[in-house]
Amino acid sequence: MESLNLALWTLIVGALCLLFFFLHYKAHFWERKNTPHLRPILIFGNTVSFFFQTVPITKFVNDIYNSFPNAKYFGMMDIHTPIAVLRDPDLIKEICVKNFDNFLDHQAFIDETMDPIFGKNVFSLKGERWREVRNTLSPSFTATKMKFMFELIEKCAKNFVQYYMEHPEMTESIESKDAFTRYTNDVIATAAFGISVDSLKDRENEFYLMGKDATAFGKGLRALKFLIFRTCPQIMKLIGEPFLARSTDRFFKNLVSETVKVRKEKNIIRPDMIHLMMEASNKENGVKLTIDDIIAQSFIFFLAGFDTTATAMCFVAHELAMNPEIQDKLRNEIDTFTENREEKITYETISKMKYLDMVISEALRKYPPAPSTDRLCIKKYTLPKATPDSEEYTALPKSVVWIPIQGLHHDPKYYPDPEKFDPERFNDENKDKIHPYAYLPFGIGPRKCIANRFALMETKILIVYILQKFILEKSVKTKHPIEFQKGFAIVAKGGLWVKFTKRDN
Repeated sequence: MESLNLALWTLIVGALCLLFFFLHYKAHFWERKNTPHLRPILIFGNTVSFFFQTVPITKFVNDIYNSFPNAKYFGMMDIHTPIAVLRDPDLIKEICVKNFDNFLDHQAFIDETMDPIFGKNVFSLKGERWREVRNTLSPSFTATKMKFMFELIEKCAKNFVQYYMEHPEMTESIESKDAFTRYTNDVIATAAFGISVDSLKDRENEFYLMGKDATAFGKGLRALKFLIFRTCPQIMKLIGEPFLARSTDRFFKNLVSETVKVRKEKNIIRPDMIHLMMEASNKENGVKLTIDDIIAQSFIFFLAGFDTTATAMCFVAHELAMNPEIQDKLRNEIDTFTENREEKITYETISKMKYLDMVISEALRKYPPAPSTDRLCIKKYTLPKATPDSEEYTALPKSVVWIPIQGLHHDPKYYPDPEKFDPERFNDENKDKIHPYAYLPFGIGPRKCIANRFALMETKILIVYILQKFILEKSVKTKHPIEFQKGFAIVAKGGLWVKFTKRDN
């Protein structure tokens, strides 16, 4: 018995030693490559503060970006995965645009066998299937199709403004994230799913509640589930656990399936995203989209629009309230284009508002919706030397590169006084001076956000309607500068509060 115990302990100690040497070898990856790098912690690499949510995601990305200010790129470890962090905009262009075929995919940690909703969407798909689906969906996001959906979105904006016109008691202090999320929920409900919802009046509607649940993965058990999917996805696959809560997963699957079924049976045509996908799929040069494909694309469109676009709107409203002279200039532009406020606002009208575009561009610069993005190498590619005294780095298939968008947007080299909100950076004279690959609010290259036109349109429409009726001001709860919560999501501590003061004229 004693000899058996000794053998067992010898085996355990041996296994631990092998694990230690494996992790030690992995941790010294960048040192062997003679590339500037962050010193990793043995098990967690350089992402321990991210995984344990000890800092806001914005600070995490900024701190990483500023680690090697004179390097074109440098190395870090995501647990035991080596990551090349790209700092040089020209190198970002080389990798993400000119040599896109070498870095075709995202580092998706959920595939369609684990969760069809997440695994089949256009963000997660890889290789040729991504190309097929992207090419099939792209015609749905042209300027022509945006005009097609304009009236659906405009109705949501009118409902939003009308609600606060009829409820002046609520305008003294509005938590903008809650308010704008209700607007984006209604927009996505009508534009993607063909459902008419008014979430300011019907505050507990099922669509809104399911949306809140779908986007709440940054705290508690949901955060733990996210981390397990991120680090050990095979465990979740083994137990058959979807990424979403089961009730939310079931809700979206049933909703889209039933909608598609009824439309086919009754030949219903509606200017929304489901119709556009059904239409694109039926074209001769289109790729057949299964019901799972349509559910996946509808859901990722919802996920991005529900939370990310609402957050961007919050920052626009906050900066307009904090900078009344900018707000006045924007309002004057809006009034110039809509002298008679009862006059119908059109897609063309919105598109001509240059200062509106400048304001939103600066908000997206200061507060990028996605603080970072990545690319996965699928064909060997050699990067130049990171610094004059380092060596070239050859990325092999499955290697990852990381683009710290938050850091680029706050680098004084590209944006002097980066914490200042200054829309004039994007006027006709100055915008050409900005390095195009140092401004990446919607990502970069062929894999940039497919719905960026849609997001900009729904943001612009609402801002125009609000400023026609209200002046945005600080409320008693407004905090400036904004302090962010620790964690994965971009969330302001204490919320983002604004006051709507009705215009006299």
